[in-house]
Amino acid sequence: MSIIYNNKPILPIGKAISQKKTAENRNIENCTGFDAVFQQELSKQSEVKFSKHALERLQKRNIELTKDDLSKINEAVNKAAEKGVKETLIIMGNSAFIANVKNKMIITAATEDNLKNNVFTNIDGAVII
Repeated sequence: MSIIYNNKPILPIGKAISQKKTAENRNIENCTGFDAVFQQELSKQSEVKFSKHALERLQKRNIELTKDDLSKINEAVNKAAEKGVKETLIIMGNSAFIANVKNKMIITAATEDNLKNNVFTNIDGAVII
């Protein structure tokens, strides 16, 4: 039963006046529950990030990464995490990356030219992809 006042219905507290759905409301309704939202947030967290230093090295050393490359790096960091590695060296093609596994953060990047006669310290694992 609705109450009419001045030719307008009085709605109970908490009812929306407009029945139009915003894009945000539609997205929430499309979720299948807490698990779906939780998994979506986990996938965002599982993506590797690049430190400011690493981004500078990528630019300075002309290292360009594709989506496929980023996917491989993510996979390498996840494999290292499964083995309990804390700091890993990732070798991919002619490039190398040092990653903090816990934070899923690439710390630095190097190319083949920078790798010659180089010693990597403070790592406890390596992934070659």
